[in-house]
Amino acid sequence: MSSNKSYRSALIFLTTLFFLWGFITVLVDSLVPRLKDVFEMSYAKTVLVQFAFFTAFFVVSVPAGTLLSKIGYRKGIVLGLIIMALGCLLFYPAAEYRNFTIFLSGYFTLAGGITVLQVAANPYVALLGSEEDASSRLNLSQAFNSLGTTIAPIVGALFLLSDSVKTSEEINVLTALEKADYYSAEAATVQTPFLLIAAFIGILALIFAFIKLPKVMQESPKGGYLSLLKNKLMLMGALGIFVYVGAEVAIGSFLVNYFSDMNLAVIVMENEMMMNIANTIASVFNKTFSNSDPKSLLGIFIIFYWGGAMIGRFIGAYLTKIMDAGKVLSMFASLAILMILISINTQGLISMWSILAVGLFNSIMFPTIFTLTLEGLGDLKAQASGLLCMAIVGGAIIPFAFGSLIDSFGFKKAFILTVICYGYIMYYGKLKSRKTA
Repeated sequence: MSSNKSYRSALIFLTTLFFLWGFITVLVDSLVPRLKDVFEMSYAKTVLVQFAFFTAFFVVSVPAGTLLSKIGYRKGIVLGLIIMALGCLLFYPAAEYRNFTIFLSGYFTLAGGITVLQVAANPYVALLGSEEDASSRLNLSQAFNSLGTTIAPIVGALFLLSDSVKTSEEINVLTALEKADYYSAEAATVQTPFLLIAAFIGILALIFAFIKLPKVMQESPKGGYLSLLKNKLMLMGALGIFVYVGAEVAIGSFLVNYFSDMNLAVIVMENEMMMNIANTIASVFNKTFSNSDPKSLLGIFIIFYWGGAMIGRFIGAYLTKIMDAGKVLSMFASLAILMILISINTQGLISMWSILAVGLFNSIMFPTIFTLTLEGLGDLKAQASGLLCMAIVGGAIIPFAFGSLIDSFGFKKAFILTVICYGYIMYYGKLKSRKTA
């Protein structure tokens, strides 16, 4: 009984971490269209933001797994939070000096901290109970991660995209005083949210420094990584994580630009129901879209992409409890493909809402692929988690490829890349379903 209570308390504390890194990861997406305008960059170059962010997962995951096996979860979590706070603080000088390199350094540092938390929290949740319910349990925890990703677009739209960015030509005609005022206001738009986030992370670090967490990690055997790299199903699961994160981030990062490319701002402004939806969401922050930048108006609807993932994970926690997890994964991947195909073959609000619906079917993919891959690995789970978190680097590589395809062929054709990604996930789900049958 006391053990169950301890597990429940640990799960509650861990939920705050899932929420936190979900919120910050998607807030990065909100900066993509703004940085594109500020530094007047191509789509491919803009995605260097995501490249810096997700490359950290590839670089830090295995060292993080090794470190956690020595210092334990609690100290590892505190360290991860401290690194995250430092990353947020780097945005202050980056915005102050309008230096893109410092921005990239901040993102990499921030992601390094998130990586430490990911490597620890995902297998930890999976281990806090029976293996049979691991997928359901992680889907439930990830639902709160999705709550963070749902709130982040609102904050991004209302605070990071709320005013228009001047072009270099417009800045050049300003007086010295006007330039100074503009740069100061532009910097504050980015600095304030991330200073507040850094403060919140610091408070969390203090909390985790003093709480007790149940010990479920055992020392991983030597040579574990080598044996895992010879495990075909393990490698296929890692590829599943790679393409899933890549597709999800690629779509999420470019939704505002995709909607702008289709001139949806005008359609939304002329649609009473759409404006009511936008203003209802904005009213939570005492804002309105009467005189806002079009990107801000379009950005508010990204809440439905990430909000769908939150709802889907609650549904997924139930479905994976009563159905084979592999079958559920395959079904959701096929529905994601259907939504993308509808979006690229239509225009206007149908195209908009169908691509937003992909978020609903993304929902269960990460936790389900993660737990399906860990099945039967015994004391290799901790090391397997490190390798699976390395695969999150797909969030750097696939969006970059996606951005390059947009530059060359446009949005509609570029989306075929994401169809291929979800096609593989559908195949992996069917394969795992047959293996457990």
